[in-house]
Amino acid sequence: DGPSAISDEDFSSGRTAIRIASVAALGGLLFGYDSAVINGAVDSIQEDFGIGNAELGFAVASALLGAAAGAMSAGRIADKIGRISVMKIAALFFLVSAFGTAMAPNVEIVVLFRIVGGIGVGIASVIAPAYIAETSPPSIRGRLGSLQQLAIVSGIFLSFAVNWLLQKAAGGPNEVLALGMDAWRWMFLVMAIPALVYGGLAFTIPESPRYLVASHKIPEARKVLSTLLGQKNLEITINRIREMLQREDK
Repeated sequence: DGPSAISDEDFSSGRTAIRIASVAALGGLLFGYDSAVINGAVDSIQEDFGIGNAELGFAVASALLGAAAGAMSAGRIADKIGRISVMKIAALFFLVSAFGTAMAPNVEIVVLFRIVGGIGVGIASVIAPAYIAETSPPSIRGRLGSLQQLAIVSGIFLSFAVNWLLQKAAGGPNEVLALGMDAWRWMFLVMAIPALVYGGLAFTIPESPRYLVASHKIPEARKVLSTLLGQKNLEITINRIREMLQREDK
């Protein structure tokens, strides 16, 4: 490598990067939960709202519409307002979806808030791996990047476990569990808990150095890099990020 290369030894500790990546990967947990939770509520939605198979199929698949919209827009928005702000927006989408779907009086409202949740899924699928890559030491970047995939699978498993526990506690997915709400509605409402955790923890992690340099916020970038790198080669790293950005603009 040339004199401007950053070696693994330049990173003071991987622990900070692991914590930061774990918070970002919570978006993957919500991704998995939101995608799979509908499985436990399908029959109940059809029964409660008296809809046919075609309407039910659209209600189940509607989240994909939001996911496509979220994925297509997340990158551009993150370049304008920052990675952390976009994570907070994703958490808000998941939270609104959890309450909206749980309280839905008809299938049209279910579809609406499933699309809202899908937007959160699309945003999380783009922003988490990008942020992790921009804040991870080279020696563990691949492993930290895989946290997103692990989180997605964990979210799917969590949704099935929660669905099973809730319907067992109520005696069935279409039976009242608490507060006059059927168990299937609680399946969606439980998603509010990780959404709140994700949104709250997003306030505890730093902005991506790459975004800060691109936004000409060099003192802030230097502060974040010093947390990740210690005091070694900060200016070299900032210059390398600038060079990368210049190459991308050409």
